[in-house]
Amino acid sequence: MSFSETWPKKLAGLILTSSFLLIFLYLLKVNGIDQLRERVEVMGPLAPFGIFLLRSSSIIFPVFPSTAYSLLAGALLGFKKGLLVICLTDLISCSVSFWISRIYGRKLVGRLVGKNFMGKIEGLSKKHLENNFLLMVGFLMTGLFDFISYGIGLTKASWRKFFPALVLSIMISNPPIVALGAGVLDGGKKILIFSALGIIFLSILSSKLRRFQTLV
Repeated sequence: MSFSETWPKKLAGLILTSSFLLIFLYLLKVNGIDQLRERVEVMGPLAPFGIFLLRSSSIIFPVFPSTAYSLLAGALLGFKKGLLVICLTDLISCSVSFWISRIYGRKLVGRLVGKNFMGKIEGLSKKHLENNFLLMVGFLMTGLFDFISYGIGLTKASWRKFFPALVLSIMISNPPIVALGAGVLDGGKKILIFSALGIIFLSILSSKLRRFQTLV
């Protein structure tokens, strides 16, 4: 499977998963989200930890889109707490992916993401991301951030360069998605407007970066 073939499929999966989740969240709002949130509060740290496990597994084993868990975190935990959980999860999981690549190399990464796709991601990372901090941040802000973390680990880019790029990308890309999950249930117009503008920005960024598919 080529890089250009995988991106549209991942984007389609992300849109489909997010759509189903938004419908689910809306139905929860209509049928009693308050009761569900009360149960989540009773669970204490188990609920955030459960979301952490779900999202981290979808990043380290990048099969299904992980965006749905950002929406779920915002809906069940609220914007502030949900954002904290998602940001910490991404920080830890993407760092793990980077170090898996750095320590174990192409053989193990190929098993996790697919050998053909790994070659494309590795080529993109070595040609365009390894020495370009801003471009590294940009790609880490897209739906391919999990694959990109593996790809950068296969390059000569240092941890000192990757980690700040990861932190910056997380700070920019996560708030709009978590806000959407929180805003759909809370009915907050301001947070929904912020979420919509952020998602539009991320969509434009993704479309601009797609031109690099032809360069790998």
